Amino acid sequence: MAALNEFDVIQTFFHRAAPEGYVGVGDDCALFSVRPGYQLAVSTDTLIEGQHFFSDVDPYDLGHKSLAVSLSDLCAMGAEPKGCVLALALPQVDPQWLQAFSSGLHALAAQSNCPLIGGDTTRHPYAVTITLTIFGEVPITQALRRDLARAGDDIWITGTLGAADLALRYLTQRLPMDAERLEQTRSALERPLPPYAFAPHLLGHAHAAIDISDGFLQDLSHILTASHCGAQVSWADLPMHPALRGVAPALQQAAVLAGGDVFELCFTAPPTERAYLLDLAAQHQIRLTRIGTVVPESGLVVVDASGHALNLPAQGGFDHFSA
Repeated sequence: MAALNEFDVIQTFFHRAAPEGYVGVGDDCALFSVRPGYQLAVSTDTLIEGQHFFSDVDPYDLGHKSLAVSLSDLCAMGAEPKGCVLALALPQVDPQWLQAFSSGLHALAAQSNCPLIGGDTTRHPYAVTITLTIFGEVPITQALRRDLARAGDDIWITGTLGAADLALRYLTQRLPMDAERLEQTRSALERPLPPYAFAPHLLGHAHAAIDISDGFLQDLSHILTASHCGAQVSWADLPMHPALRGVAPALQQAAVLAGGDVFELCFTAPPTERAYLLDLAAQHQIRLTRIGTVVPESGLVVVDASGHALNLPAQGGFDHFSA
């Protein structure tokens, strides 16, 4: 294949016919409308080679994850996807890599009704850098927010916790390799699937929400701080991924409570909504677990089966600028 320039890359790998009502890839700006009575929800995420993903990761999975992490942010607001734009910086043009990457991205875009409608490509001297900006719409005044939790609310989590953290520990050799456990957990790290179809149906039923990207303790604490309240969580009720069964208790706690890259939803809702939420989860084939209660007093306590508070991990979650 002849060498591809910037415009060849866009046309070959990222151009798709824009959906009706959109002006997409190929013009200076993307154009789309938001329905009357709705407002725009916007989020941006950057993934950097060596920081957020390994150089040898399957590029199809990387394309998928590039969109998934941003879909997760829309979930936290209860917003429906509308479209996304991609800024991609590459050390070199590798057509095979680009074909796989774009295929993974376009597949999830089609599945989630979130078309790629614009972006930019450029050269980076040494690292693949991916910045994706996503747009969604949510009814005015109805978005789920971090500051709306109320004392007495149930606390819920979709999916399971700990798998991505365990996979990362094996891949970075912080744990002796266990090929069977890595096989069970690697897809959680490299190909997450946030509950993007489930989340908009929480509007009018849930109060506050956040996506679990940096660790359960840290992310739930953001809700509690913004809402000026606290929480009591049951360790026994936390939905631990099956691959963590049988590992050391300290590792279980670290992975479940502080492990990042989960991209599931944590939200609060009044007890009167329990039946609705469980039925909704069943309709969407989503695992949904009630794990605790919002309390008036500040602080986050995780208790064991006897009601005793656990000693929580010193590192409560991921921080790009921590030592």
